Amino acid sequence: MKKLLICFEDAFAPSVKTTLWLLKIMVPISLAVILMQHYGVIAWLSQYLNPVFRYLGLPGASAIAFLTAASVTTYAGLAVMMSMALTMREATILAVMMVLCHALPLECAVINKVGSNPYKMGLLRIMAAFIAAFGLNIVLPSMPRPFIARHTVAADVSVWDVVWQWACGSVRMSLMILVLIYTLMVLQRVLERYNIMRMLVVPLRPVMRFFGLPENAAYLWLVGNVLGISYGSAAMLDLEDSGQITREEANEVNYHLIMNHSMLEDTMTFGVCGVSAVCILSVRMLFAFCLVWGRKGLKRVMREVGAG
Repeated sequence: MKKLLICFEDAFAPSVKTTLWLLKIMVPISLAVILMQHYGVIAWLSQYLNPVFRYLGLPGASAIAFLTAASVTTYAGLAVMMSMALTMREATILAVMMVLCHALPLECAVINKVGSNPYKMGLLRIMAAFIAAFGLNIVLPSMPRPFIARHTVAADVSVWDVVWQWACGSVRMSLMILVLIYTLMVLQRVLERYNIMRMLVVPLRPVMRFFGLPENAAYLWLVGNVLGISYGSAAMLDLEDSGQITREEANEVNYHLIMNHSMLEDTMTFGVCGVSAVCILSVRMLFAFCLVWGRKGLKRVMREVGAG
């Protein structure tokens, strides 16, 4: 019990610090988008983006949320989503695009450190986001319920009313993010303090075979899936330096992790807003599975062609 209480205590200060850091990014973006919406800038941009995004089942304005997430963070993209009038179907498609393709400059730079091609990885993530959105637009049923997190305002109110409504929504959003980050950090410390992730390595070996990954990469897979690419890459560098995993094996794991990482954080982030966790998890695992096994199959064909 004492160890558990220490986990709760140790997580509080970093949670507040991380939340403040995220809000420094999210709050200005959210305010900018709500003002752009009020003054008609979003509507003007939408008319040029609609021809592409309508094939994905999304309004053209949603491209701003996707581009924000792709270039900054998932949280920044969510801040834009919260400023738009979306149905739950649209929010689900957009959320899947974001979890497949977010923070590209940062995460591609991190991946590059462990030997993977950052440009190839970034392109694969962008392609996966659009392919997934196109497929979901075909198979998802009608979901007319409004996106639960949105806080839009009427166009005929004053700009001060717009800012007031935005401020109220931002306070709710900030509290939600603090609770989410704190929960994740407590869980992370529990996993570390009780050495749970190391204990799960052996039972996960069949999962590694299923996903087409090296069996000795189970710990890397678990770290990347639970804590994200940055933590996963740090663990990869440590194992590479100690000779426990080769650079090629680390590269194979990265092909999986670019589609399937931070599963806990990303899923909870959108799950508390009403987006289906099953949809997010299943799409990401499917793309990770297909990418790794597809790459293996392509390499086998190329070897056979070269030998012939």
